Order: sequence, then C-alpha cells, then structure tokens
Amino acid sequence: MVLAAGEVIPDPRRRMPGRGAWLHPDERCLAKAEKRRAFPRALRSEGAVGVEALRAELARRGGLGGGIGAGEPRPVEGNRKQVDPS
Repeated sequence: MVLAAGEVIPDPRRRMPGRGAWLHPDERCLAKAEKRRAFPRALRSEGAVGVEALRAELARRGGLGGGIGAGEPRPVEGNRKQVDPS
C-alpha cells in the first residue's frame, strides 16, 4: 500500500511510486493499525490518512491471501522461485 492524496491505496503489484508499507490481510490488523495511528508513521505523512480503499480491498479479498502490499506469491519450482515477468 502507498499514500496517494491523503488516502492509503492498495498496491498489490508493488509498482506505485512513493513510500510503501505492508499490512496483514486481516481486518483485526487494520483496526489495530488505525488505533495505533501506524499509517501516518509508516508512510511518513503529516496528519490522519483515509483507509476506505484499503478496507474495501480487504473486504473484496475476504481477508485472505498475501499481504496488501506484498503482491501475489510467486510459484516455486523445486527450490527456485520463478521470476515475475511484469
């Protein structure tokens, strides 16, 4: 996830510019991060940030999968990870 115009935006492919952060794909972790005001600190932002887009992405994923900022897991072949062509 990255900060864009005061809103935390999911960035599953880790391609957006700016400072990024990672969050477990769990609504409890999102609630804890909001309570602790972790987003402005992690993203080095002044003031509060909106998390509606992040909450919507968590709901869309059903709270499952890799981290919001971690992208999709890469397939493993034997002992080697496959290179992401994108």
